This record gives sequence, C-alpha cells and structure tokens, in this order.
Amino acid sequence: MRNTTTKPKHTWQILVIIITVVILGLNAIPTLYGNNNALLISSVNPTQSLPNLQQLRDVIQQEQIPVKQIINAQSDSKIVIDGDDEALMRAQQQLKANLGDDYHVRLGNQSAAPQWLQGLGMSPIKLGLDLSGGVLFVLEVDTQKADLERLNNAKDETLQIIHDQGLRGMSVKLATIDNTASDNTVDKTATKANDLPIPSNSLPQTEAQSKSKINLHFLKHQTTQVRAVITELQKRLSGITYSQTDDSSGTLFFSEQSISTFHQEIMAQALTTLRGRIEELGITEAVTQRQGKSRIRIELPGVKDPEQAKRIIGATASLDFYKMANSDTVSPKIFTDEDGQRLRVAPKPIFTGSNIENANTGRGEMGLALVNLSLDGIGGKKMSTFSRDNIGKPMVTVFSEYHKNTADEMVKSSKVISVATIQNQLGNRFSITNLGSPQAAADLALLLRAGSLDAPITIVQQRTIQASLGKENVNNGIMALVIGLSITLIFMGLWYRKLGLIANTSLVLNLVCLLGLMALLPNVVLTLPGIAGLVLTVGMAVDTNVLIFERIKEERQRGRSNFMAIETGYKEAFTTILDANITTMITALILLSIGYGPVKGFAMTLSLGILTSMFTGVFVAHVLTYFVKPQIAIKHKEQI
Repeated sequence: MRNTTTKPKHTWQILVIIITVVILGLNAIPTLYGNNNALLISSVNPTQSLPNLQQLRDVIQQEQIPVKQIINAQSDSKIVIDGDDEALMRAQQQLKANLGDDYHVRLGNQSAAPQWLQGLGMSPIKLGLDLSGGVLFVLEVDTQKADLERLNNAKDETLQIIHDQGLRGMSVKLATIDNTASDNTVDKTATKANDLPIPSNSLPQTEAQSKSKINLHFLKHQTTQVRAVITELQKRLSGITYSQTDDSSGTLFFSEQSISTFHQEIMAQALTTLRGRIEELGITEAVTQRQGKSRIRIELPGVKDPEQAKRIIGATASLDFYKMANSDTVSPKIFTDEDGQRLRVAPKPIFTGSNIENANTGRGEMGLALVNLSLDGIGGKKMSTFSRDNIGKPMVTVFSEYHKNTADEMVKSSKVISVATIQNQLGNRFSITNLGSPQAAADLALLLRAGSLDAPITIVQQRTIQASLGKENVNNGIMALVIGLSITLIFMGLWYRKLGLIANTSLVLNLVCLLGLMALLPNVVLTLPGIAGLVLTVGMAVDTNVLIFERIKEERQRGRSNFMAIETGYKEAFTTILDANITTMITALILLSIGYGPVKGFAMTLSLGILTSMFTGVFVAHVLTYFVKPQIAIKHKEQI
C-alpha cells in the first residue's frame, strides 16, 4: 500500500536553503584558489604621491620575477607577484633600494580567486600560524614597575599638596624593596621617576606590593594638617590608604583591591594598545589574547618580516609634554637633551601620549621629517590653556621607553626630542620636529596612533614558523578530511540507499556551508586542530542523519505510512539531536573562551560545525526527502 497523502508545500524553506547555500558556497570558492604573494607600497608622508605603476613593474622584473597584477588604491599600491617567499623577499629588497626611505615596502598577500569574486568582497579562509607560517610572541607585562611608577606619582602629588598648603616640617619618602636584602626596606627619596629602585625579580609579586609604600613624617602638632593633606590626596587619587605609625609618622599605600583593579586596567590597556599596533602593521589575522596573570600571547600568521613586527610590538615608547621648572617647583624632573644640557621640568606633564588622537608624518620647511599631532578634547583644552598662559616660554617634549640593562633589569630611559618656544596660543593640532630620519618619524607616528603602554613589556618568547611546514600541515589535514569524507559517503550510500543519498547530499552541503561561514566571518582563523574539527564535524553531521533514519525505520515497523514515518522521525529525533549538540556546543564555547592558539582554533571550527550540521542535517535533509521520495522497507525485507 502506498502513501497518497499530498506533499505539503515548502516554498519558503526551499528559498532559505537556496539563498544560504549560494551565499556560503560563493564565500567558500576563494579558499580553493588560495593566496598569492604581494608587496604593499605606501608613502611615509601621506601627502606624497605613490610611485608610477610601470616604474614599480620594471623594478621588480629586473629580478626576473613575473608580476601578476598591480592594484592601485588611494593610500597604497599592491604588487601581486608569481613566486615563492624567496622571490618575495628579493622583490622587497629591490624596491627598497630603488624607492629609498620615502616609502614603506611591506610583505603581504592577495587572493588568487577570480576578479568577480574579489569584487564581491570574498576572500579565502584566514589560516592560522601553524598552517601559513609566521611569528609567535609571548610578552610579559611588568606590573611591578607600573606599581612603582604609580607610587612615585602619588609621592609627587603629596609633595605638591604640602607645598600648596604652605606646610613646613613635613617630609615624604618612598620606601621600597632593596635588591640585596629582601627582608628589609630601604628609604629612598626619588627626584625622578626613572630613579626608582626596581624590586628583586626573585620576590613574589604580592610581597613586592606589600612593601612598596610612602613614608610620611611630620611634627607632633601637625595631626590636623596631615588629615587635610590625606583628604585632598584621596580626592585626587582613588584607592590610596593612610595608616598612622606613631605620633610623628605614617604610611601611604594603595589597597590590595586598588592594586588588583589597577593591574586589570594595565592588562586591558596593554591588550588594546598591542592590537592597535598590529592593525597599524596591516596584519588582520593576528590573535592577541591574555595568557595567565601578566602575559600576552600574540600570533602573527603570514608575517614574513618578524623584525619589523618585533620593533613595533615590543616598543614601550611614550610621549610627555612638560613645562620648564622654576625656583618654586617641587621635586622637578631632570632630563638631558642631545647637547648634554640638563633641563629641569615640572614633575607632572601638561598632557601625555594618551591624549593624542592621531599622528601622521610629514616634512617641514627645510624638508626635515616631522610628526603632525591631533589631540582629543581633553588634551586640546590643556594645550590651549597652557599655551595661552605661557606665550614666549618653552615647552619640553620628552620621549621615554623601557629597555633591559646589562644586569637584565628593566630601566626607563628618557630623552628630550624637542624644546620649543610657544609663539602663540595653540589648539589641538601641532607638530614635533627634528626627528632625524623619515623612518624614525614613521615609527613614532605609528606608536602614537596605536597608543603608549603604561607598563613596560618584555618579549619572553619568540618563535618563527616556516611556511613550508604550514603547507605540509595543510596537505596532511586535507588528506585526512578527504579519506574520512569518502569512507563516510560510501558507507551511507550502501547502507541507507536513497536515504543515504539524502545524507550524503546534506553532508557535502554542510562542508560547503562551514567553509563559506569560516571565510565570511572576520575573526575566524583555520588552524591545524581546526582541520581536525572539520573531520569531527563530518562525523557529527552523519550521526544526525543516522538518528533520524533509524527513528523513521522504527515508525515504519509500527505500521505508519512513509509520509507519517518521515514526519514523525524528524520530529521525534530532533529533541535528541538538539540535546546532543547543545552539550557539545557548551564544551566548545568553554574551550573558545579560555583556550588560546590551537585549542581556540579547534573550538571555533567545532562551534561553527555544530551550527551548519544542524542546518543541513535536519532542515535541508528534511526538505530533500520530499524530492527523493525514499521507500523505507520494514526490516530490510518488505518494500512499502
């Protein structure tokens, strides 16, 4: 007896399937073509025009390197070559020698897909570090040094309050850990931020924090004045605590909660700044995430010039603008300019690099490199007020960075890069001159655009992965996927016949949709474990169909018609499939949130694979059954 029930209409479902498969399928196609090596040429000075395209082609062809394509954009030119990484490096050196310091020549890639696909904005799947090669950095954020800088600023603030209130007989000293005796503290009065002693690296961080404090000494009759000083200080600095030691002394320190919050802010600021620097380098597939309490892991897939990345990522440069000190200045800072002259400046800067919104390179009247700065609203207001009140007086620009000395200690070095006399009231736009080479100006502008770091960072691990190893991993991963997919398709076709044809069709569509979704989403990167996730997704997608088909057979054994058995089978099996996929998704999301590197790549592929397998295994397969019209036999004997 055959089922004569009229087939319901599924027009809207068919339209959804067609639109989804077409969009994701088109996004999956560029992955089959891969990428070509390319060079990106941009001018150091934004107002300078780009080189002639034919000139660029001729320069590269002098090295016998074929040029596939030249793409001329508004801000840069991209030259796509036909060659491996060695040819790309030779082409870069040739262009640098011919163009000089006025242009940047960076290494990159370009999709090899047809122009009509590129015109639609479609690109290949972004490959991770283990597949495309590149550089891995692990950086250590020195939160202890940031604590000492913060404490020293609190000391200067206290001295300023005492001076403003006209109090005499009070003294403020910074107490911190001596490098040679960890059980005692040594009082040191610092006149400059970079004179601070550095805590011993062998001490635990919590111990270093507990022994870093400010000693306040006063006369016995000044208790009331001390309270006024502390009240004003706590208004200016949140989290600072005062503890009276005896009738004539007390200590100032930051609470544990304040220190913990400060460290969280330092790490968040470091992550934001490093991501900004990576974006300025033009690397869009980078992975930047926190690793442990004070480390940051950076993966730069496809980077072929690790020294440039190291120079920018590892830099801890900052820029501060100071007023020259006078005879009444309390605790002035002392810097030395290029001529060896000692300059006394105010302890607090007028504004810092954090107030800089944008920075671009340029050239002055004499053709020397300079950096044009744009300040935010707060910085512009400070600059306007200061310049209005100090016309005819100098303003000192100080460039500071951290580096390790011969004793492997982190030291802050500062240099004066500009002493300019204010001629008139300034706003939120001005320039820094006398920067030497165009490359120095470009690096400074990049760092200022991306932001300065409040805490010094150190590269504790650097590893370069060759692209040849990545190609071998890709080939092995694809081979595993092809073998697993082929065996699965053969088994389903032989065991389930027409239902197997439906399962195989939905399985292929699942793989196409998954690849297209990974190429479409901006932050998805395919890693070697991610390929393992693809293979696992194939098995999970088939498992969905097996559960449905076996449930349909059970319904046929109960005497239901083909149509009713199919409808009931999909309906009843859906709950089981949903439960299984939700539990797997929870695990994948946990791995995605706390994992990094390869673990995160696997979790990302698995998460997206669950979504596409649910779509194709249930939704698409359900609609296909009405076109294939399978005849389900009871116990493989009676054909209905």
